Amino acid sequence: MAHYAVTAVGRDRPGIVAALTRELLALDANLADSQMSIMRGHFAVMLVADLPETASPAQLAAGLDRVRDELSLDTVQASRLDPAASERPEPSHVLSVYGADHPGIVHSVSTVLARLGVNVTGLETRLVGSEESPLYAMILELELGGASESELRAGLGEAAGDGGLEVSLRELDAEAL
Repeated sequence: MAHYAVTAVGRDRPGIVAALTRELLALDANLADSQMSIMRGHFAVMLVADLPETASPAQLAAGLDRVRDELSLDTVQASRLDPAASERPEPSHVLSVYGADHPGIVHSVSTVLARLGVNVTGLETRLVGSEESPLYAMILELELGGASESELRAGLGEAAGDGGLEVSLRELDAEAL
């Protein structure tokens, strides 16, 4: 089996997932992991597809080009994945961040995480509230690695204070996934 990361971005419309999976199925590919989202009218997808050795990279590229052209997507591409790098980090904590919207929220929090060697395994952000008082909400799944929870809380407390943010860190219930 060959493992590929397939990504696509374009204006949202019905049929994007159906067209992508049609081309993958034609090559006898199996979907492993996927994430899809609509953001401000644009659809973004990233998925991992396992292709049999009988499927060539050229066949995959041709099928994805058909999808891009058929649906007028901005980009559709595939990258072969290194099988040795297929380790999946397991998140152990969930971090919630809220505050008045302003530039630098994601940067300040991610800088603390990077400094402590914490791996972000999932991140979602959203503007909520009104246009007059927009609030920024961010939810992150984290793998602490070698960082202690107390070190993380201290670093996040500093970032929260500097940015006027509220942060909440909690241990992830493994059965919730």
